[in-house]
Amino acid sequence: MEFPWNFRVRGKRLVDLSKVGARGRLMPRPGDEPHWHRLRPRCSLGYRPSKKGGPGTWFARVFDEHSNKYVRKALGAFPHATGLEVFAAAKRDAEAWADEVEAGGLTQKHLVTVRDACEAYLKDRPNKIAAGVFRRHVYADSLSKVRLDKLRRQHLREWRKRLVDAPAIVSRNKNGLTRTKARSAATVNRDMVPLRAALNRVLPHGKPSTEAAWQEALKPEKGAGKRRTLYLDAAQRQSLVLASTEEIRPFVHAMCLLPIRVGALAALRVGDLEPRTLTVTIGQEKSTKPRQIAIPSSTMKFLEKQAKGRSPSQPIFCRIDGSSWNRNSWKKPIRAAAIAANLPTATTAYTLRHSVITDLVMDGQSLFLVAKLAGTGVQMIEDHYGHLVRPKAEDALEKLHF
Repeated sequence: MEFPWNFRVRGKRLVDLSKVGARGRLMPRPGDEPHWHRLRPRCSLGYRPSKKGGPGTWFARVFDEHSNKYVRKALGAFPHATGLEVFAAAKRDAEAWADEVEAGGLTQKHLVTVRDACEAYLKDRPNKIAAGVFRRHVYADSLSKVRLDKLRRQHLREWRKRLVDAPAIVSRNKNGLTRTKARSAATVNRDMVPLRAALNRVLPHGKPSTEAAWQEALKPEKGAGKRRTLYLDAAQRQSLVLASTEEIRPFVHAMCLLPIRVGALAALRVGDLEPRTLTVTIGQEKSTKPRQIAIPSSTMKFLEKQAKGRSPSQPIFCRIDGSSWNRNSWKKPIRAAAIAANLPTATTAYTLRHSVITDLVMDGQSLFLVAKLAGTGVQMIEDHYGHLVRPKAEDALEKLHF
């Protein structure tokens, strides 16, 4: 008797659905789960036998790297195909859909303009920062209507010039007055990132030094990033915490304990804490993927104290009204605390992160470890903090002298 199972994956037997006889002997599985046939790594074709004796239903299953899970699609019964044609048709449709998912859920034939590429990017990778950049600098610009197949380097050069000339908003007050400043090269670099990412997903790079080389117009300007020079030592940071109001004091204290981005700290939920393993999950940062960092028991106890009495979905650090902190609400209280503690008026929430990272580097921690804790790249740490390692390197070399 022919055995329909063709191989095993993690102890589970998969079916050879290409054989009509093998399909005919299959029985419905519990929960109507299809029988699966592996087409390629992380891509399978499924078949669910009919309970009434008619043609079964075909399915496709593929691993989506962006959601980090398998996704499934019903392909139908293919009633107009017979025999081996059914498998061939189902296999063709499954592989076509898998290609679409593995490409980010996109195919260029569905995208016409630059705006289409941006909207598709946000649909696949929701991001408030990218959405804001697209809304302010792409959708209202003539670039948004340019067809992707007609996009040239000059289009993006002209868009970049308009971006450079657009003033950067510093603040808005209740009367509707807006303060602006000239857009720095570092700001331009950051604002180009979402558009470059959106176009990279759907357009191949053109031949260098030609008009087809659209990517050349979006290269970041080198050396645009500025080092943060304002540093607060441990005593100054402690004075800032003590001078803070009771409402924001725990949040400011946490900034002095963890080098993560302030927005990510504000977004922490009670459920992100894992006291048993002394880890915390950082879920809202520039990267879309959550990450875990290990923290000392003293820091965990501090975080648990702030989270006491709250549900897993509630923020660890709340305002009096129960809402989360954001850059519009933490700015003034920190400025007031800095004045009360006789600290530089340029002190901000980001000063604390810079100071904590500086201390970690000066303490001799590896730049790789500091980068992992801070949620950034080693190159960024090297560029902005590598100079702090020089004295230690010199001391190490001095010890080699004899």
